[in-house]
Amino acid sequence: MSATVRLTMAQAVARYLASQKTELDNEIVPVFGGVWAIFGHGNVAGLGEALYQHRDDLPTYRAHNEQGMAHAAIAYAKASNRRRMMACTTSIGPGALNMVTAAGVAHVNRLPVLLLPGDVFANRAPDPVLQQVEDFGDGTVSANDCLRPVSRYFDRITRPEQIIPALKRAMQVLTDPADCGPVTLSLCQDVQAEAFDYPLSFFEEKIWLPRRAHPDRRELEQAAEILGQAEKPVIVAGGGVLYSEACETLRDFAEKHKVPVVMTQAGKSVLPDDHTLCLGSIGVTGTSAANVIAEDADVVFAVGTRLQDFTTGSWALFKNPDMRIVGLNVQPFDAGKHDAVPLVCDAAVGLECLSENLGGWKTGEGYTASFAAAKAAWMKDAQAVTAPSNADLPSDAQVIGAVQRSATENTTIVCAAGGLPGELHKLWQADRPGSYHMEYGFSCMGYEIAGGLGVKLAKPDDDVVVMVGDGSYLMLNSEIATSVMLGQKITIVVLDNRGFGCINRLQMGTGGANFNNLLKDAKHDVLPDIEFRAHAESLGAIAQKVTSLADLESALAEAQGNERTTVIVIDTDPLISTEAGGHWWDVAVPQVSTRQEVRAARSEYETARKQQN
Repeated sequence: MSATVRLTMAQAVARYLASQKTELDNEIVPVFGGVWAIFGHGNVAGLGEALYQHRDDLPTYRAHNEQGMAHAAIAYAKASNRRRMMACTTSIGPGALNMVTAAGVAHVNRLPVLLLPGDVFANRAPDPVLQQVEDFGDGTVSANDCLRPVSRYFDRITRPEQIIPALKRAMQVLTDPADCGPVTLSLCQDVQAEAFDYPLSFFEEKIWLPRRAHPDRRELEQAAEILGQAEKPVIVAGGGVLYSEACETLRDFAEKHKVPVVMTQAGKSVLPDDHTLCLGSIGVTGTSAANVIAEDADVVFAVGTRLQDFTTGSWALFKNPDMRIVGLNVQPFDAGKHDAVPLVCDAAVGLECLSENLGGWKTGEGYTASFAAAKAAWMKDAQAVTAPSNADLPSDAQVIGAVQRSATENTTIVCAAGGLPGELHKLWQADRPGSYHMEYGFSCMGYEIAGGLGVKLAKPDDDVVVMVGDGSYLMLNSEIATSVMLGQKITIVVLDNRGFGCINRLQMGTGGANFNNLLKDAKHDVLPDIEFRAHAESLGAIAQKVTSLADLESALAEAQGNERTTVIVIDTDPLISTEAGGHWWDVAVPQVSTRQEVRAARSEYETARKQQN
């Protein structure tokens, strides 16, 4: 009979998580970088006591907002290339539901996070307990069921021994390159405190290494045949290249076969922007160099990307009638999208095998010359829009230029939603893998500051710079206080255009009236005059407001020497965006309207839709 140890279910959770390891740079390290916790009546007595017992080998971090702490955990995993991750625990009810949005972020972006919300009593004796959601027709439903559609794996623990298979399954999902995503283990609060004789073998150290799946021989031969016949191929590199740690392999492939590389939001930084074969971003927020090559490509080699609509220009970007897609992806669901010829495997392994199969094949010199010229033209445009001017208010692009000029070799830029991601995707010059951290799968406002904190925890030696609009700042800023409390210094640049400038521009572009986006166009008796500097200071940050790009650069240089989180505020123009580059995006325009502007936009929309394939 195997040896056992009597523990509560919550104690078993903490002990199991602390025993899970991985290998990085020939060193065994914990898989879990820690647990984010906001305690309440659903988890403080059970999991709270258990985490206290493991506070040295499984650090617990206190946050100020459940969504924010989950964003920080997700950013930590992304910055760690999915090799390490974090867990998050909340009480039942609103605490748990606050994590639903963050779970959506993790689900869409294929990022691992372990969510451990408390739940109602399994024994149902005190029903309805405080914060309990009651379904009139289903006694098994709780608020945590809202996490089901945004979880890769969901389980409700109603007996203490159920945690054994549940945690094993959770780890399989969290560490699987194909199934990776959020896992929710809903922990009934009475069961957290119940004891069970757990086998000691359950807590033995386990080392989780990334699975590197090799390609099927027939899929490999078919992919090689298609690429080997291509005259104008292009590589679309996604986040999967980073997660596979295949950046060097991709570079070798591109250089050997002379194939240009364009990058999605998640894939940006897989090659440095100054590499001769890197044409920058693709799609709606793409460079003119990348998009002109993509339009005429006869083979699109999609590596580690799910080909969302911003990447494909809503499937109107690729205009070559003979274009074919080869989808190299570890997840079959993504590899075969849009009739792609799938190559299901790990990115690094697949690129190596495909390169060997292609032998000495490479594109012609004429093709190489064409994309070199396209890149030179784009760089001239990019330099023009990021340069300072005498305008009363700078554009987002000009602020990006100032931040870029102030960046160091250790700078990692973080952003998520609004107009900034589009401008950064086009204009930011990433110099090393992972130095560009964008959440644009879910485009979640409020991710930025919490995400910056998660990146800093994962990469403590990096100079983490968060760029955020005033709208996103107001949605979720509380983790500024957390970063100060933890001594994790980040630099936050707040671009104040007094409203939701990005959506206002989209509203205008679809013929709509200026309505409810900029503060001045929203219903108001008094326009708010928000002191972001004072607010940031009240949360413990060093803060200042600057009035020029030159002052911004000086403030950024000063921030590098500051010991705690620094917030720099600058007013910007809400109407200006970079016209160069980019591509049409399918945003439905009303078929019927009393406004002539909308009717004209609808006519243009119908014409553009004819380009979709």
